[in-house]
Amino acid sequence: MAVAQIEGVAEVTDATFAAEVLAADGPVLVEFTADWCPPCRMLAPVLAAVAREEADRIRIVQVDVDTNPETQARYGVLSMPTLVVFRDGEPVKTMVGARAKARLLRELADVLPAVPGA
Repeated sequence: MAVAQIEGVAEVTDATFAAEVLAADGPVLVEFTADWCPPCRMLAPVLAAVAREEADRIRIVQVDVDTNPETQARYGVLSMPTLVVFRDGEPVKTMVGARAKARLLRELADVLPAVPGA
């Protein structure tokens, strides 16, 4: 069973991870998720809102750990949801567990580019 698609959040796989995340221009927030994970479902509307509101500053994608074990193992992801921010092909921040939108935005503040005109 595949993870539920979140509006504004693309799904990446072991095969597409390098092109979609590591080679991306700008930061990418990767949610490592699973269909059987209740906290992952709780996080879905938060990620959808952040994806919509911060689309010009960060891209958000999800990786289903059940169908993409190579990427999960490569980054040592043991708990779901795990959120990893990648910039210039490298992980720069890791957060584990569901969180409210305000908390997620605070935690992302140091890895997001400045708001144009701010």
